[in-house]
Amino acid sequence: MPAPDPPICDYEGSDYQVSFWDQGGREYEDRVEAIALKRLLPKGGGLLLELGAGAGRNTPRYAGFQRIVLLDYSLSQLEQAQRALGRSERYIYVAADIYRLPFVDGLFDAATMIRVLHHMADAPRALRQVRDVLKPDGAFILEFANKRNVKSILRYWLGRQEWNPFTSEPVEFAKLNFDFHPGRVQAWLEALGFRVVRKLTVSHFRSPALKKLVPVWFLVFLDSLLQPTGRMWQYSPSVFFGLRGGNAISHTVDLGADLLSMFKCPVCGQAPLAEAGDRLICGNCGMQWGAANGIYDFRRPVAPPAGASRPG
Repeated sequence: MPAPDPPICDYEGSDYQVSFWDQGGREYEDRVEAIALKRLLPKGGGLLLELGAGAGRNTPRYAGFQRIVLLDYSLSQLEQAQRALGRSERYIYVAADIYRLPFVDGLFDAATMIRVLHHMADAPRALRQVRDVLKPDGAFILEFANKRNVKSILRYWLGRQEWNPFTSEPVEFAKLNFDFHPGRVQAWLEALGFRVVRKLTVSHFRSPALKKLVPVWFLVFLDSLLQPTGRMWQYSPSVFFGLRGGNAISHTVDLGADLLSMFKCPVCGQAPLAEAGDRLICGNCGMQWGAANGIYDFRRPVAPPAGASRPG
């Protein structure tokens, strides 16, 4: 299998949950994102895809959905989520590349992508994958890092920043870390058939100095008041879009009876896959994928056993 193209930001082995969220002074950001999610999430549904689930920080917030697929490229992040949430039937853990989602078309009732798009070197390609696996008129909640935020505008006007926050192209401010213009993101989404139902601006007061001076609860309160202004303008560091759209077809599977019916081969698109011990096997191209310890691993094929013949 060729190396992934575009490149992938891999959090394998990272202590991101602990160092950034638990001990990194990010209570304000976490709480305002929770408010935005609550405002945008449908009241309930069947199957939700959480793209870039990481260690499961947001997963408990999707309580209205019957089953949740936690997808991340990092196996160690999913293992952390599994330890925190458990291995109940409600959660399905999948290690995969967002550019090659291993799911049949029109499968999910809803999807979320929070703090993920900013790692996508080819954002339209990633968004197209999400569109393909959503049911018709599925709910999609997308968060992205906004290049046209107040801080970047002031830095640009003061000559402390070379790139222009008002131009539409993405800016890579660090390796595989991109800020996007809201207008460009909306254009990508509309070209894919999504319609924007609601816009929220989030994390207006993302400043270490301000968070030291003002109680977190008060900053959260102020942010909650300002979030709805996103329908008129977007100048905060983080923007949430509540969207509707999806594939032209709807694929319904009985996950209780046949969990494997949700998967397709990410290389050739063949479905269903056959199960053989700790592997899933594609009967079309012969690729074999790992399935061990409650995590389905579609990042790269596993080598077939010695002497094994190609399935099919």
